[in-house]
Amino acid sequence: MIQALALTKTYGQVRAVNEATFTASPGRVTGFLGLNGSGKTTTLRMLLGLIRATSGQALIKNRRYRDLKHPLRQVGAVLEQGLSHPGQTGRAHLATQALLARVDRSRVDPLLDRVGLAHAADRRTGDYSLGMRQRLSVATALLGDPEILVLDEPANGLDPEGVAWLRQLLRDHADAGGTVLISSHLLAELAQLIDDVVIIAGGRVVRESSLAELSAGGGRRLRVRGRDPRRLWYAFQDAGADVTTDGHALEVSGLSPEDVGEIAFHARVPLYELSSEAPNLEKVFLDLVSDR
Repeated sequence: MIQALALTKTYGQVRAVNEATFTASPGRVTGFLGLNGSGKTTTLRMLLGLIRATSGQALIKNRRYRDLKHPLRQVGAVLEQGLSHPGQTGRAHLATQALLARVDRSRVDPLLDRVGLAHAADRRTGDYSLGMRQRLSVATALLGDPEILVLDEPANGLDPEGVAWLRQLLRDHADAGGTVLISSHLLAELAQLIDDVVIIAGGRVVRESSLAELSAGGGRRLRVRGRDPRRLWYAFQDAGADVTTDGHALEVSGLSPEDVGEIAFHARVPLYELSSEAPNLEKVFLDLVSDR
């Protein structure tokens, strides 16, 4: 488990992170969301002991990162791109990292294959594309076979196939009991992966919940088309619903699909379309941070 407990970081008069408290649990993928400058990366760096917290605690398996016996074998991280020496090959980079992490070098080639870099293992990393360097960063994070992954914008530079690959890799890691904490600005993509959400704005955690709870809180809209839209509009409003239109169909909030069907039946208006639309993660996120 990852725990941030009243985690605070100040730079002079600026409070970059203000008493941030949240958890990321085993067996789940936790999305850490925030606008640029919200304190997201600063928080992740405090969790990994790269910067010292002004106050509060950052704990991994109930210990500070620096107190872990074998940190590189317990926590894999992707925080920055391009950390490999440009003159090293991909294989040499991982072999060096294996030495530092006290990991058997026999893991290097299988990992290169796993992240799709077997064909480029002997090329200098300075000649790698941005997406290839990101895959190498993920391989480095996985080198010690860690239980916990902390990833800051790991999909940067990946093409659609690469993003799908990364999503499956992280899903498999969590399903095997691992803990994944991931930040990303690709909210639509993130919504297909995460189980839990932590939203930070202005250095403060403004929401922590499961993705399902966040979506339910944002309200589920129904799209409705029928023979007499005006009669349906009034009937839905009389039942207490909020009704708008996009010019082609009614958008109804506050009623279940069963309610809509019953109301349309009693109003004697045939329905041509009735579909349910979960709230867009990006919209819910922007609604939460817009006034912060």
